[in-house]
Amino acid sequence: MTCLGQFMVLLDNTIVGAALPDMQHRLHTQLTGLQWIVDAYVLLVAMLLLSGGVFADRFGRKRVYLTGVVVFTAASLLCSLAPSLGWLITGRVLQGIGAAALSPASLALLAAAHPVPQERIKAIGLWAGLSGIGLAAGPVAGGVLADAFGWPAIFLVNLPIGVILVLAGLWSLEEARNPNAPAIDVPGTALSALGVGALAYGLIEGGARGWTSPVILGGFAAAVVLLAAFAAVEARRSAPMLPLRLFRQRLFTVSNTAMTVVGFALMGSSFFFSQFFVYVQGSSILRAGLQTLPASLAMVTVSPYAGRLAARHGVRVVVTTGLALAGLGLLALGTVHADTGYADVWWRLAVAGTGFALTLSPLTGAAIQAVSPQEGGLASGISSTTRQIGAVLGVAVLGAVVRTRQSGGASFAAGLTSAFVAAGAVTLATAAFTGLLLARSGPAGASAAPHPSTDPDAAAAPDEVSAGSS
Repeated sequence: MTCLGQFMVLLDNTIVGAALPDMQHRLHTQLTGLQWIVDAYVLLVAMLLLSGGVFADRFGRKRVYLTGVVVFTAASLLCSLAPSLGWLITGRVLQGIGAAALSPASLALLAAAHPVPQERIKAIGLWAGLSGIGLAAGPVAGGVLADAFGWPAIFLVNLPIGVILVLAGLWSLEEARNPNAPAIDVPGTALSALGVGALAYGLIEGGARGWTSPVILGGFAAAVVLLAAFAAVEARRSAPMLPLRLFRQRLFTVSNTAMTVVGFALMGSSFFFSQFFVYVQGSSILRAGLQTLPASLAMVTVSPYAGRLAARHGVRVVVTTGLALAGLGLLALGTVHADTGYADVWWRLAVAGTGFALTLSPLTGAAIQAVSPQEGGLASGISSTTRQIGAVLGVAVLGAVVRTRQSGGASFAAGLTSAFVAAGAVTLATAAFTGLLLARSGPAGASAAPHPSTDPDAAAAPDEVSAGSS
């Protein structure tokens, strides 16, 4: 049951991307509207993911999991019935809240149900495997449903899954809590959500309203003030949502910085994949969904081996190789045009997907390696959160690149080229930065294996395939 819930969340991530062209057509919205459809969801997941795990520990993992399923399912119904862009964005916000509760609680329930370490590893492997299937199935399902019935159908698919999960969960799941769970950091959660939200607003709306308009400059100023207040509050709290002291560890800081860039480049570029095939190359929505598959299939295929490769060859080698491949794949995508045959496009998607797959698990493992065994779950959750924040910024910044190019008279295709090149350049620069700093981090940077932990809750935090992975 917990695996199926995570499958539903991951399916929803990639299924939406395939339906964006149909949403743009039927809702009569521009690129800014599409950015909000994606970022409204990812932003809420990013800001509430850590709090969702604390809620599950304090108030009961079964209760929070089922509540998350109900909220996510009801929000999916609202999205499918949305008569306008505003209502759809509202539904996506509610979906993000549900996913932020559902995802960490699902893994916590799974870990609690399998106290024997070897059994738990197998169960989490199944959880991650079904998550990967959800990611890979999304583009195809989105293309089929949007092409046959229109974009509302991609949200209706969640309804039967949600009903099954609630009914089966009430009967089969056992309640579990962590009596030593920390208090919920309400100020930290609120300030981080408002700060990143204000930054995303400025980046998304800047192209439409003008980068020097008072409302955009006010948004950026508010983001600076709110994020500074967040850092000040977290530094003074006895049980902060984000312990800033962890960033004194070079390995922890480098791995999370790289993870932010992975989220930025992966989500920011994949936001445009279907739009490229539909608007630049003239594909149907169904065909575009199929054409984006090489990236997600490469990720699903390679991801299970990334951690093993890092354990054998070291985090630095695998992560820098992965970032370099991802960057080169994105730069290669920046050279395609309307007349480029698919035989010369699919491998570029596959190279980028392979590169990203090589980074996710080792970077999470490196973050865990950098902290004490008791903080392994927290480190894993922070790693997932930094990736989600990168995803929010990726959609916002690369969308701003496209809009700025268009406002300067360039075509949409030229704007996409600039966005892919920008994402590739940032990823390649991060590969060099990460390789250099991990080389200086000493033996800790040589292995991705986390500290062994005797705490069953340490494995109960979201890992590299959590709610907003794509």
